[in-house]
Amino acid sequence: MLEAGRLSPSSFGYEPWKFVLINSPKIKEDIRPFAWGVTNSLDGADKLLLILARTDVTYDSDYVRNLVEGLHHHQFSPNSKPSQSFKHFQERDLAITNDRELFDWASKQTYIAMANMMTAAAELDIDSCPLEGFNYRKMNDYLAQHSIINPNHWRASVMVSFGYRDQPIKPKVRQPLNRIYEELN
Repeated sequence: MLEAGRLSPSSFGYEPWKFVLINSPKIKEDIRPFAWGVTNSLDGADKLLLILARTDVTYDSDYVRNLVEGLHHHQFSPNSKPSQSFKHFQERDLAITNDRELFDWASKQTYIAMANMMTAAAELDIDSCPLEGFNYRKMNDYLAQHSIINPNHWRASVMVSFGYRDQPIKPKVRQPLNRIYEELN
């Protein structure tokens, strides 16, 4: 499942994520007061994964430089065509103008990885549950205070739990397809 997340596609291939498996009973108890929507997973899931999103993925960031040079073995320049293309994409196409919008873009990328991990889990007959039910400010403060993250580079994006259910599956209730699908010809 982690490999499915690691190999997931991301915008420009910049992988703005980090996966943190929470095994520590102490951390689980510490976050319980501000992780109201995670309670069932804290109590019953076999694995609880916190997915972090980078806060500083820009065309001229050290992070991008390290990926381009260290991982892809290409020469890096903020003035190169690929760097300028990424700058144009973020600044013009996405109209990112502040740190929150930059984090939101990176956070969207983490959902791609999470969805792929959940699909991989389903293929293995392992249940999963995406989790946003926590106070983000308190979670980020906790993670920073306990040196789990450097808040200049990371913030909590989403959590996901994995395990085997101990109760029957409830039938899904969803809108009919004709309300949520449209074809343009």
